[in-house]
Amino acid sequence: MGSKNLTVVILLLLTITGLFGWWYSSKPVSYGPGIFAPDEPLQENISNAAMFMHNDYFITPLADFEVKARVLARKKYSWGRQSDLSPIDFALGWGRMSDEAVLEHIRIRQASRFYFWQVRQFPIPRREIETRSANMHMIPANRQIERAMNKARKGDLISFKGKLVQVEASDGWKWVSSLTRTDTGNGACELVFVEEFEVLVPD
Repeated sequence: MGSKNLTVVILLLLTITGLFGWWYSSKPVSYGPGIFAPDEPLQENISNAAMFMHNDYFITPLADFEVKARVLARKKYSWGRQSDLSPIDFALGWGRMSDEAVLEHIRIRQASRFYFWQVRQFPIPRREIETRSANMHMIPANRQIERAMNKARKGDLISFKGKLVQVEASDGWKWVSSLTRTDTGNGACELVFVEEFEVLVPD
């Protein structure tokens, strides 16, 4: 085989490998019906926490935060100022919003750092959908955590710990986390500095 043909074969193999990786990462995970993340996120608010630097931004912790939830959707971002800090958002569900028997009746999508849902008929009350799910902007503490987050797929059960934070830049730009699971609309998303992250296998 000539060097030109060998190069073509290598490029073809790389393309196939890349396409398989894209297909696998976009293929939803299914565990069947059942509530796989029954508990509310754990949060303990912090007063007068010390500010620290991360990627040239000033970060102030607002609360300790711990979550076990189902990935309802995930979206990566590579443009805009916010993506410097948070390259991925997870729409997450817990309680009955982690049950596929419920989720199969809800259309979920993400765009422009927001999470949207639609139903033809409510499988559970509207307020339960609103308070048992959230869009979270994830700030990985390091590259290892970022790689782990990139492996999480729609449908996965994940667990993470970190801080809800306020982020400020030297020019006055600010990004602040919600501190409640009951709000909706603009400003309702959690901004999480993620210190531990794991994709779980249900029992």
